[in-house]
Amino acid sequence: MMQRIESMLTLTILAGLAAGPVHAADACDALTARVIRDTGASLAGRAGPYAVFRAEDAERMSLDCRAPARITVASRDREPPRAYFILVGRAARALAGADAAAAEVLTLNLHQASLLAQAPRRGSSGPALMLCETGSRTDALRDDLTVCRVAPRTKLARTRRAG
Repeated sequence: MMQRIESMLTLTILAGLAAGPVHAADACDALTARVIRDTGASLAGRAGPYAVFRAEDAERMSLDCRAPARITVASRDREPPRAYFILVGRAARALAGADAAAAEVLTLNLHQASLLAQAPRRGSSGPALMLCETGSRTDALRDDLTVCRVAPRTKLARTRRAG
């Protein structure tokens, strides 16, 4: 009887472990579909937790589904056209449920602040965190002069201090 219970427990654990990657893939599929629907981009390719999109208003747009999920939108222009910022706002809506218009305005402000400071700038728009940077790069996005990243805001645990 004990051996049977141990066998059932082992099978249950193995089934749970096997379902983990499947569940993650399903979640990434759903997020990819939402990004396509909300931004109008088309899927260029998908490998594991990564999806790459074709978007008319950006040189590069990619989704990393690993927690916390994030979207990178890149332009070769130091000062991209307005459509780029609209796309980033829509990406913030798809990823985090942010108001697209508010996220667009934040992206414009972060971009301008980054140009002035010559450094990356961060901000948040409702449930979305954003980082925009301008200028030369040395990473895989080295040909892109404007890069904005969007991630969902994680809920911070509230702690109480004694006294």
